[in-house]
Amino acid sequence: MNAKRFFASIMMICLLAALGAGCAKKSADVMPAAATKVEISDRDTDWQNQPAPARSLTEDEMRAQQREMAQRELGNMIFFAFDSFELTPESREVLNSKAEAMKKYSLFTIVIEGHCDERGTSEYNLALGERRAKAAQEFLSQLGIPDSRMTIVSYGKERPLDPSKTEGAWSKNRRDEFKLQN
Repeated sequence: MNAKRFFASIMMICLLAALGAGCAKKSADVMPAAATKVEISDRDTDWQNQPAPARSLTEDEMRAQQREMAQRELGNMIFFAFDSFELTPESREVLNSKAEAMKKYSLFTIVIEGHCDERGTSEYNLALGERRAKAAQEFLSQLGIPDSRMTIVSYGKERPLDPSKTEGAWSKNRRDEFKLQN
């Protein structure tokens, strides 16, 4: 029984191959042997150089794209001196550009996270982190960003950027981070 099926399968394949070859397009014009050079004009290949037609983005894709751009502009950190929540000139520059981005991307709200280095008690660092986040929020408010678009949170010394116990690591950990909320 298996031999019959095998033979029938082989016959079907041969039959399909013969039909396919018989249906092949045949050329009515035969080119002379001397005329084998083919010339293609630029007009014939222009379609290859054309950009693909632009497809419309869905609302979700546009929002995701806008979120990515906003995160790039809003995601910078600002840093603080030891035991301080005073904004540096560099911090003010970063916050100025953040305010412009927040005006540009009005759909988004941000969370301002205050962080500290490991020195000091947990309670002290939580309070200092909150004052750092509040300083950034107040500066952005002065630049016209409504408080309703900003939330502050303090992590104190609980989320170090660099866990090393060096002055360089501690200076990285004294920061505010900005995260998109929506």
